Amino acid sequence: MSGPNTNYDPVQVTPLNADEVERMVAEALAAIQAAGDTAALKAARLDHAGERSPLALANREIGALPPQARKEAGQRVGQARGQVNKAIAAREVELKAVELEQRLASETVDMTVPVDVHPVGALHPVTALMDMMVDVFVSMGWELAEGPELETEWFNFDALNLHPDHPARALADTLWIDPVEDGKLLRTSTSPVQVHTMLERREPPIYIVSPGKVYRADEYDATHLPVFHQIEGLCVDKGITMAHLRGTLDHFARAMFGDVRTRMRPHYFPFTEPSAEVDLECFVCHGESVGNPDRPCRTCKSEGWIEWGGCGVVNPRVLRAAGIDPEVYSGFAFGMGVDRTVMFRNSATDLRDFVEGDIRFSRSLLGGAR
Repeated sequence: MSGPNTNYDPVQVTPLNADEVERMVAEALAAIQAAGDTAALKAARLDHAGERSPLALANREIGALPPQARKEAGQRVGQARGQVNKAIAAREVELKAVELEQRLASETVDMTVPVDVHPVGALHPVTALMDMMVDVFVSMGWELAEGPELETEWFNFDALNLHPDHPARALADTLWIDPVEDGKLLRTSTSPVQVHTMLERREPPIYIVSPGKVYRADEYDATHLPVFHQIEGLCVDKGITMAHLRGTLDHFARAMFGDVRTRMRPHYFPFTEPSAEVDLECFVCHGESVGNPDRPCRTCKSEGWIEWGGCGVVNPRVLRAAGIDPEVYSGFAFGMGVDRTVMFRNSATDLRDFVEGDIRFSRSLLGGAR
C-alpha cells in the first residue's frame, strides 16, 4: 500500500476524483445487476469489491493526498465501497431465492407415477409358527424360557434321567464338541431349558414354554435335518395330574389346527413316567381314509392319526435332580417338533425347502397358513 509522499503534494489523485469514483460505482452496480446466478455474482464481487478492484486500488491512493484532502477522499471511497457491498448482499439474497425455487421445481417427485416396488422379505414359517405357539401359552399365563444351545452332558442327559449307556449319547445321534471327554454338546432337545429353569427357580409353581433350535446327527433329506426346532412345555405345581396335561394339549392342538381331536398312546421316555405319544386326528381326511382304498390320504397314510409329539408326568428323579421335592410337587412336560407342525399345517412335503432360503417358499406357506 502506498504511504504518504512527502516529496509530492498534489491537490488530488485521478482515481479519487468524485466523477471517477461515481463511474466505478456505476460499473460495479451494473455488473452486480447483470449477474444471473451466484457464480456470476461471485465473479462480479471479485472484479468490483475484491482486493484488486478499482475501488480497492483507489483506496490505496488516499495516502498520497495531502493531509487536508484525505478525510474527504476517504469518506467518498468508503461510501462507494459500502454501496457496492450492500448491492452485492441484496443481489445474493435474490439469486439464492431464485435458485432454490428452480432446484425445488427440478427435484419435485410425482407421487402418482407408477414405480417398480422392490420385493421385500418374509418371516420364515418356522419363526412365525413358534411365535404363534408361544402366544398360545402366554395367553394362559405361562412364561417364555430360553437356554443355551451349547450344553453340558449333565443338563442334556444326566439331569433328565438318561443313563450313561443310553443310545442317544452315541456319536451316531449326538453332535459332541471336541474334545468329547469335556462332555459338551449341541443340545439334542430343548428339555435342558426345563432343568435350568427348575434349578434357578427352586420353588414351584413353574409354568414355562421353551422354543428353540436343536441338533442331531441326522441325514439331510426330505424328512430329516441336522438342525431343526422344538417347543417344549413344563408345568410343576401341587396336585398336577395327567388330566391337566391332556387338557393343555387339547387346547394347544385346537389353537394350532382348529377343531381337531387328540389321542394318547402309552410310550416310554426316561424323563417322564407315565409317558405317552400324542396323536392328532388327521385334519385332511378326519379318519375317513382308514380301511377305505377309494379315499387314500397322503397326509396320514390312511391311518387316520398323525404323530405329533411326546409327553408325560415329570419323572420324580428329574425333580430331585433339580432340587424339587416330588412328595410335594408333581408336573407334566411335553415336546413337539415345530418344523413338523409347519408341515402338518401347510401340507409341505420336503424339509429341505425350509433351509434353502427361497423367499417364494416362505411366502407360499405364510399366505396359506390357517
